[in-house]
Amino acid sequence: MKISPAFEEAIFIKRYKRFFADIELSDGSELTIHCANTGSMKNCLNPGQPCWFSRSDNPKRKLPGTLEIITTAGGRLAGVNTARPNKLVVEAIENGLIRELQGYDTLRTEVRYGEEKSRIDILLEQGEAQCFIEVKSVTLETQGKQARFPDAVTSRGAKHLRELMHVVEQGQRGVLFFCVQLTEIEEVSAAEDIDPLYTQTLAEAIAAGVEILVYGCRLSEDEIVIDRKLAFIAPARV
Repeated sequence: MKISPAFEEAIFIKRYKRFFADIELSDGSELTIHCANTGSMKNCLNPGQPCWFSRSDNPKRKLPGTLEIITTAGGRLAGVNTARPNKLVVEAIENGLIRELQGYDTLRTEVRYGEEKSRIDILLEQGEAQCFIEVKSVTLETQGKQARFPDAVTSRGAKHLRELMHVVEQGQRGVLFFCVQLTEIEEVSAAEDIDPLYTQTLAEAIAAGVEILVYGCRLSEDEIVIDRKLAFIAPARV
């Protein structure tokens, strides 16, 4: 995904009321921008460190910009705009970068499905064959080169896993896609200490045939792109 105009650099000050972030511009002035991330952003909030943001020319917007990339406590770059991962995965599929998701004729997004009134992020179709893909953004760093998901309790995430299990029961593919917008990561695991129910549901989903794909991103001020496959450490099923 090419970024044009390129993101602007600033210094991160704080995030508050979930959707607001204060940053310091190069001239020393402060600016309040939108934080498009409903998660806890655990280990991402690092005051005084570089961040990058996009500006909007939409006169109807109350805030002039959006927080895009932030420097984590471990010195990594994390893409924190959760509106981007779905688009990144769609772009990667269309460009043939995700080998496991090739061979389909059509691609649709935000399609209603399931027993719990959900919307699937991406639906691939080839004749009667369907592949349901749920995308999750991963930004929670830990020690070493491992990232984890989720960064907060997610009942919604558990619901999506149940929906994918039902898809598999119906004879179609169900895929959980971890889009890792965090540099210098080699593997992803479940954060059982943060959400044990989600971790257990994930183990059940894998046992039921739900596929797990993990891909990492390259991040800069003028481009964010999926560029490599990462390892996944499956949780043990109790």
